[in-house]
Formats: sequence, C-alpha cells, structure tokens
Amino acid sequence: MFAISLPDPIFFAAAIPAVSLVGLSKGGLGGAFALIGVPLMAMVVTPVDAAAIFLPILIIMDLVALYAWRNLNDRKLLLTLLPGCIIGIALGWATSAYVPDDALRFVIAVSMILFASRYFYQTYGPHRATPVEATGHRKGPALFWGTISGYGSFVAHAGGPPFQIYALPLKLDPKNYTGASVRLFAIVNAVKVIPYVALGALDTKNLTLSFTLLPVALISTMAGAYIVKKLKPDVFYPLAYGLGLIAAIKLLYDSLPL
Repeated sequence: MFAISLPDPIFFAAAIPAVSLVGLSKGGLGGAFALIGVPLMAMVVTPVDAAAIFLPILIIMDLVALYAWRNLNDRKLLLTLLPGCIIGIALGWATSAYVPDDALRFVIAVSMILFASRYFYQTYGPHRATPVEATGHRKGPALFWGTISGYGSFVAHAGGPPFQIYALPLKLDPKNYTGASVRLFAIVNAVKVIPYVALGALDTKNLTLSFTLLPVALISTMAGAYIVKKLKPDVFYPLAYGLGLIAAIKLLYDSLPL
C-alpha cells in the first residue's frame, strides 16, 4: 500500500472517482455504484482504512440525499427491512474478527448475479410478453435480506444488493423506492458509527482524508438525485438491475482467491 500524506495525487486519483461513484449511488442511481467505490479506494489504502474513510463521507451524503428525497418515501418498505438491518450490524460487530470478508462478498455477489439474471431473462427472454407481477411484503425474506444487508454494510459497505433483492420485486414507484432506500441506509450508517469507533477505525488520519473529499461527495450525491428524478420506471429498473449485476461481478472477482 502507498503511504498517504496530504496532498497525495495517487490517493486522490483513486479516491475522487470512488467517492463520485458512491455519491451517484447515494443520490439514488442504484446501490451498485457504492460497491465499486470501496474496492477502488482500497487500491491505495488498506481495505479497513478505505471503509473507515468512507463512513463519514457516507453520513454527509446521507444528509444531502435525505434533503433531496425529503418528500418521497415508502414507509412500509423502510420499517419492514430496518429490524433485520440492525441485527445485521450487531452480527457484523460481533463476528468481524472471525468471518472472512471474502466469504460474505462471495455470497452477496452470487445472490445478486442470480437475482439480476432472472430479472433480465423474465424481461427480455422468450416469455417476456408475460408480465411479471409485483411481489408483496413478506416478513421472513425481509428479516433475512435485511440482516444480510446490515451485515454487508458493516463489513464492506456492501448492503445495497441484498436490499435490492428484496425491494426491487415489489415494483414500487422509483421515487418512493429511492426515498425509502435513502432513509434506510442513512439510519444504518449512523448506527455503524458506534462499532467503528469501538474498533478504533475512525482515527485522525482517516477523518482528515474524509474531510478533504466532502466537496466531491456533495456534488455527486446531488447529481445522482437529479438523474433519478428524471428517469421513468421502464428505464430505472433495467438500469438498477444492470448496475447491480455489474457490481456483483466485481464483488465476486474481489472474493476469489486469485
């Protein structure tokens, strides 16, 4: 890894694109971009430092996104998934020293690849003329995928795909879907501060690096919100699934012992 000192062009060459991608995701343009951000930054700092640097940035992005989506939400989706997410964060804190990060990345990646592939087959395959009905809320799957989302978010900021696996088949209005997603992960990231502090990851060096990247975070988050508000459902959902598939392939690659 590179030794980071401010200003460091090598660090910022990776960090600025990474934060921009996560900002677009936070603004509502699919959780997939967020998965790319941490591995990209991890090219120039350790994975633990990359996750720690991102957490304060994510919280600022959350505040911007909450303002941008303040009038749009799906309360039932938010409340259905939140308990599982909190459980997942607690499990991540308790088991972070025992469960390999790559094992979680592998499970999340394979699940998302299968899920997105099924969507594209149903939408564009030989039976595409048959409409796929929206699913309803189910407590069991909500608890399971919420827990996986909270756990993935804690250990790798990778909570987006499990959230999508549960939420996308509901076929909500894209704006309400995004509003619920923004609120859910704002709560998740706020809760994560406590265990991150307990683990000693939020030190002065990482907080300083986070602060220098805030302008990029603010601009990219607002840009993501603007783009999503202009998208129609028949554009939004293929885009969301497609970005999820790309990110899952990247996550699968990161998990393999190459």
